[in-house]
Amino acid sequence: MEIEYLNQLNKYPSVTRARGYVKYLKPIAMDEIISLEKTYNGGNPFPKALRELLYIAGEYCYVLAYYKNNQAKMQEIAREDLADYELSISRPFYVVDVYNAHDQFLFVYLDEGKDDPTLYEAVFGGDAARGWIHTLNTTLAQFINSGLVDYLNGENPF
Repeated sequence: MEIEYLNQLNKYPSVTRARGYVKYLKPIAMDEIISLEKTYNGGNPFPKALRELLYIAGEYCYVLAYYKNNQAKMQEIAREDLADYELSISRPFYVVDVYNAHDQFLFVYLDEGKDDPTLYEAVFGGDAARGWIHTLNTTLAQFINSGLVDYLNGENPF
């Protein structure tokens, strides 16, 4: 796969942390990406930046928090959490990060028609004035690249 949006992440397949601890990006196979596209996007290809993320670091990414390092399980859990809160998202979406004991996640809408979609946050029980879904005013690639810079500078990307 030609990488267009996540070149910086692709340049750092491993990063050495304090005391020599090395973290490695772990990809998922193209067959698994296609299966996820069938399940969550009606068989249509994901936006390019999302496909790149999964191809480079779909099992483990040191700038995102995946649920049990399993994309399918992360999607299921996020949707179960929505149901538990009696919430729903009517548009096709894909969760890219789950955090804070499952009461928040980051996601992209799959129907924006953009190769690098806008990143959104869902906060269950969030601020009513702000809404439980709100934009982070950044794209998926911008968010990952920013987190990568923080991580490479020794900061916490979360």
